[in-house]
Amino acid sequence: MWTSVPPDNLARDMGSSPGAGRPSSSAPIGIFDSGVGGLTVARAVLDQLPHEAIRYIGDTLHGPYGPLPIAEVRRHSLAVMDDLVAGGVKMLVVACNSASAASLRDARERYDVPVVEVVLPAVRRATAATRNGRVGVIGTQATITSGAYEDAFAAAPQITVTSAACPSFVDFVERGVTSGRQLLGLAQSYLDPLLVAGVDTVVLGCTHYPLLTGVISLVMGDGVTLVSSAEETAKDVYRVLTRLELLRDEDAPAPEHLFLATGDPEPFARLGRRFLGPEVGAVLHAASVGAA
Repeated sequence: MWTSVPPDNLARDMGSSPGAGRPSSSAPIGIFDSGVGGLTVARAVLDQLPHEAIRYIGDTLHGPYGPLPIAEVRRHSLAVMDDLVAGGVKMLVVACNSASAASLRDARERYDVPVVEVVLPAVRRATAATRNGRVGVIGTQATITSGAYEDAFAAAPQITVTSAACPSFVDFVERGVTSGRQLLGLAQSYLDPLLVAGVDTVVLGCTHYPLLTGVISLVMGDGVTLVSSAEETAKDVYRVLTRLELLRDEDAPAPEHLFLATGDPEPFARLGRRFLGPEVGAVLHAASVGAA
C-alpha cells in the first residue's frame, strides 16, 4: 500500500512492493478541507509545484469541522476523501487540522495513494525552530481537544507544549476581517496562555490562521516564530512526490484545476479567490462531479 508521510519514514511505510497500485504521475493532487481554509495549502503547493494539477473539495455543507464531535468529523472526512480517491487522484492532502486529528489513521489504511496531512510537518518545523523548548499551538476546538499536536510532540520530550483553542478566528477570516480592535482584543484573550508560558514558537494549527499572522505577531511579539502548517505541508507534498517519482511532467500541457464545494459554490468561489487567487475559477457543486 502507498502509505505516506512523514517523508523520513517513507521507505519504511511504502512496503516491499512499491509498484503495486502505483498512481499515475499525470493525475491531480487531491486536497480536502472542511471549507476554504485548505486553499492556503493549495496556494503553497502551487507555488512550489506549478506544474501540478489540483482537485480540491471543500466540505462546506458540513463545515466548519472545529465545533463538531470527532466521530462526526471522521465520518464527513472519509466520505469526501472516498470521492477524491474514486476520481483518480495520485495523492491525498488532508488540509484540515480537525480532519487530520479525526481520520488520518483511517485514511492511511483505507487508500492506496500517499496521504499527506498538516500536523506532523508543522510539528517537525516547530521542534527545529524553538530556542527555549516552549512551543504554543493554536487551533479549532476539535483540533485542540483531540490532543493530536501533543501526541505528535511526544516524540520530542524536550518540548513543552501549551495549546489554546481559538474558535472564533475562523469566523473572522471567513467574514474577511483580519484586523481591527475586536479581533485584536480576541487575539489577546486567546493567546494570553501562550504569553504566560513564554513560548518562542507558535504553530498555526488551522489553515485559516495564516491570514491572521499580522494580528498574531502583534500580540505575540517579533521574537516569536510562527509556523504555518500550510507551508510545511506543501514541502511534504514536494518531498513525497519527488521520492515516489510522481511529479507531473514539466513538458505536459498547462495543468487544469478543479474546485468543488459540497455546499453552495458561490460563496466558496468568492471567498476562495481571496485565499488562493485567480486560479479559483468556476466552482462546481460536489454532487455534480460525475456529470462534469
